[in-house]
Amino acid sequence: MIVVLLGYMGCGKSTVGQILAKNLKTNFLDLDDYIEQKQNTSISEIFNTKGELFFRTIESDAVKQLCHNSDSLVLALGGGTPCYSDTMQFLVNHPNVKTVFLNLSIKNLSDRLIHEKAKRPLIANLNDADIPEFIAKHLFERSFYYNQAELIIQTDNLSVSEITAMIKTKLI
Repeated sequence: MIVVLLGYMGCGKSTVGQILAKNLKTNFLDLDDYIEQKQNTSISEIFNTKGELFFRTIESDAVKQLCHNSDSLVLALGGGTPCYSDTMQFLVNHPNVKTVFLNLSIKNLSDRLIHEKAKRPLIANLNDADIPEFIAKHLFERSFYYNQAELIIQTDNLSVSEITAMIKTKLI
């Protein structure tokens, strides 16, 4: 089984994914890290030099390749990954994929992301005060895709171990 974690940037996909993979005795892969390795450059640099459309294309291709070539994996997607091309439709219809939406409140996302702006190309140039509104707008746009996940977990006030246990209990 391939467990695909999705949700907005900063919601905990990579952190939860690493622990979940250990618990499931499988490999963990962060899609952004995978793309950076394959492209031999950072996501920020890809955005800056080749643009978001190029990035979204290689991102979608990478998801499909990983799902076709893996039997067991925990995969953390980028926040926008499910929203482009036919990626979410592909994931939902894939017989070996279980999708999990880690849903975190706008306030908690904002609190986390303000401290990580430099590593996040979509918000790197925003003022701190503008981040909550930016997140709210994005979540509104992306909720259609995120809410197609097989499992939706409201992660506010839950520890990583609690989130991981919920995923294991509900999907395994």
